[in-house]
Amino acid sequence: MTILIRKARTILTMDGARRELSEADILLRGGVITEIGTGLVAPEGAEIVEAGGCVVTPGLVNTHHHLYQTLTRAVPGGQDALLFGWLKTLYPIWARFGPEEMHVSALLGLSELALSGCTLSSDHLYLYPNGARLDDTVAAAKELGMRFHPTRGAMSIGESAGGLPPDGLVEAEGAILEDCIRVIDAFHDPREGAMVRVGVAPCSPFSVSRELMRDAAVLARDKGVMMHTHLAENDEDIAYSLAQFGCRPGQYAEELGWTGPDVWHAHCVKLDGQEIDLFARSRTGVAHCPCSNCRLGSGIAPVRAMRDAGVPVGLGVDGSASNDAGNLVAEARMSMLLQRVARGADAMSAREALEIATRGGADVLGRADCGRLEVGKRADVAIWDVTGVESAGSWDPAALLLAGPTRVKHLFVEGRQVVRDGQVATIDLPNVVERANRLARALAG
Repeated sequence: MTILIRKARTILTMDGARRELSEADILLRGGVITEIGTGLVAPEGAEIVEAGGCVVTPGLVNTHHHLYQTLTRAVPGGQDALLFGWLKTLYPIWARFGPEEMHVSALLGLSELALSGCTLSSDHLYLYPNGARLDDTVAAAKELGMRFHPTRGAMSIGESAGGLPPDGLVEAEGAILEDCIRVIDAFHDPREGAMVRVGVAPCSPFSVSRELMRDAAVLARDKGVMMHTHLAENDEDIAYSLAQFGCRPGQYAEELGWTGPDVWHAHCVKLDGQEIDLFARSRTGVAHCPCSNCRLGSGIAPVRAMRDAGVPVGLGVDGSASNDAGNLVAEARMSMLLQRVARGADAMSAREALEIATRGGADVLGRADCGRLEVGKRADVAIWDVTGVESAGSWDPAALLLAGPTRVKHLFVEGRQVVRDGQVATIDLPNVVERANRLARALAG
């Protein structure tokens, strides 16, 4: 398929020079960007998308999510709880999930992301009750047409062994590693332009053993896939690490082989200066989840210090039970605002926050083929209408995170249109919403 995006008001390329082009065009062919410039001529048979009055950006990249949680938004018992209490409220509900809940929640969550300009999302699925499998979410992403980086998460230490999750939600460690191999062999595509890549992702230091963390790292590197977990999310997390392991989370991660350019950690709100230096030296990535960190009262992650030190940072919406939304462009705005609260009004610009949400996230996920609009990169493109009320009066419509829409007009993934005129174009989203509401009512009893 060939598509010419024509006469965009502004193109924010996020290329090496961070060029911004006015009244310019982009040609997409065969899932790849083949030309960028002004006055491009549409090849015979090409579809023309008029982009006058629009800002065009790379598709946004979500580096941390728990898609299954989309069915447990705003659960009353967890609305005002800190992390550990919030988890204990929700674990019994999640234990009633099965394959249908996993599939529908993924369809719903990925659709919400797409409407906010996201073209590539990771997912951290760490519980598999009642026959649920990672396959359920992979199928949903394929159905929608989203580029997907699911991770085979796991929990192996239940309450009876001193862990946080109930015993019914944990798995035997041998079975966990076997299923990691199964899903990598079934779905992981290491090639440039891959629509699915798989990662290995023990849930957290307080829900898996030291041995599983180490064995998972060995397995991931043997298979050539990336590694992901939660780290240093809040003060409780730090206290647990000091009490159980006798060290801070960054040191624990390093000792177990969980640093390096093939690793990214979610949250990292409480990293200290030494840990930030460690991540910078090792090129260990961070998924920054500002809305969830606010919702759970975890704190403000030191993103400015991380960026200045050279830590790769991307954005994540986190699970919809702790956000409770999945709007990635709104997440980017929140990231910008929180750094300003912590460090001053000049701590982060709108353009830098958008760069973290695009190029930054792609780099964290090892996807140099995504997150930027350059010839030869994947045709993942978000088109934002800046003629509406949100941008009216703006002197700089390209500063989307200061004054701009939070819903994309058009979205292309691998050159295929997933959102058209503000509506999901690849699935029957109203039907998915209806199914999601039915399942949520059943879970609520």
